[in-house]
Amino acid sequence: MPFPRSSGILLHPTSFPSRFGIGDLGLEAYKFIDFLRESYQQYWQVLPLGPTGYGNSPYAAYSAMAGNPMLISPEQLQEQGLLTEEDFANLPVFNDSQIDYEGVKSLKTALLQKACNHFQVKATPLQQKEFAGFCDSKAYWLDDYALFMAIKDTHNNTSWHTWEAELVKREPAAIDKAREKLKSEIFYYKFVQFEFFRQWSELKSYANMSGIYIIGDIPIYVAQDSADVWAHPEIFCLDEETREPALMAGVPPDYFSETGQLWGNPVYNWQELQKQDFKWWVGRFEAMLDYIDVIRIDHFRGFEAYWAVERGEETAMNGEWLKAPGDELFDAIKAKLGTLPVLAEDLGVITPEVEALRDKYEFPGMKVLQFAFGSDPGNPFLPFNHTRNAVVYTGTHDNDTTVGWFNQANDWEKRNLLLYLGCISPEGVHWDVIRLALSSIANQAIIPLQDILGLASEARMNFPSTAEGNWGWRYQSSLLTRELGERLKNLTQLYGRAPQEK
Repeated sequence: MPFPRSSGILLHPTSFPSRFGIGDLGLEAYKFIDFLRESYQQYWQVLPLGPTGYGNSPYAAYSAMAGNPMLISPEQLQEQGLLTEEDFANLPVFNDSQIDYEGVKSLKTALLQKACNHFQVKATPLQQKEFAGFCDSKAYWLDDYALFMAIKDTHNNTSWHTWEAELVKREPAAIDKAREKLKSEIFYYKFVQFEFFRQWSELKSYANMSGIYIIGDIPIYVAQDSADVWAHPEIFCLDEETREPALMAGVPPDYFSETGQLWGNPVYNWQELQKQDFKWWVGRFEAMLDYIDVIRIDHFRGFEAYWAVERGEETAMNGEWLKAPGDELFDAIKAKLGTLPVLAEDLGVITPEVEALRDKYEFPGMKVLQFAFGSDPGNPFLPFNHTRNAVVYTGTHDNDTTVGWFNQANDWEKRNLLLYLGCISPEGVHWDVIRLALSSIANQAIIPLQDILGLASEARMNFPSTAEGNWGWRYQSSLLTRELGERLKNLTQLYGRAPQEK
């Protein structure tokens, strides 16, 4: 569906300032929404919000539907009486620009466990009723997830395919025994999800009342080591004996990697999904729309055809394209949920068939300005080649910041950008590229906060095909100044992207 002319900011919640070493859903999140409203932005785009595993990637979560416990605000738990100020005594001194994930997990897990213990003792009848209602309404994914994580803890966090055979194959007797034995651990994981969604729901309500809509991100694939693959092995291409991926997901060589990107996720057994009328996918979209306003589908082209690499390959070079039933899938989702507020990440190797699938459902595609200046005037990312039903970005979470990109760009790209701009303004190249995005005819423009702040490569969020050292950037609260908001507001007004009532 096409969207009205508007703009917004890309920022993952982990990047908020916080004394607990990682951004959360507390006060700084509300301050950021105030900044969005005051600068006339209408969208806040986030990365996937799931509980992250190895490498801390939001795109490799333990569940496609659960929330990340590390985003829970301990200060909000304190307001509920579940923690006290004494619990925050002697907090470690964390780096305020990079996340120490191990230190953060150690600290926040202890606080969450203490809050859970207090909840079991102190919860009012109303809180108990709300908790029971949450567990009942989310049971279709929450029961498997809580059990999965509880078992995982007893197995030293090893991948589920290495557990005892009866647990790997989910034999009923073994599952019943585990549920009984791990009751308290299961309660903890359900409590954590209850609290995540309570805090997120309040924040989203505040955003929506402020005229801000949240764009969530749905990765096409899920992690092999996830509750989804463990609970629904029949809808993935797994080896019958080892339960590891028989066919792995990825993309062929591209802009980001000469050997392609081998993600390692299992690809879908689309034939089985079709037999089930895409029940799992419908449930996934339904769960997403419970807590975000617009869905950005990552790697949209995989719904038309996907790159499949046989197990044992070390790069993605020796894969093949296989057809996917995208039309039937989106028809099934639309029949159950209505017209979908979807953005399509259509970067990479895009064929006419992918474009036809995108356009059939009127999903806006993406235009990334960092890709615009490396070729000829036919480049689809150049602003004069944009279409209205599209979203223009200066860069994405997978790109360098605009300042970092320009500093490292080759002479040809720099020359083309400078010719296009006429000159670099005194405000810096990041504001010039932001102007290009806001002035585009594309209906929506999304700017990473790093570009608005004018930060260089040290603020980059992710290096594709690099497993570690990503997702750690944080900003300091003092950087979101009134002057910065005014500058962004003025440009947003100038290019016709301000809210209508303004």
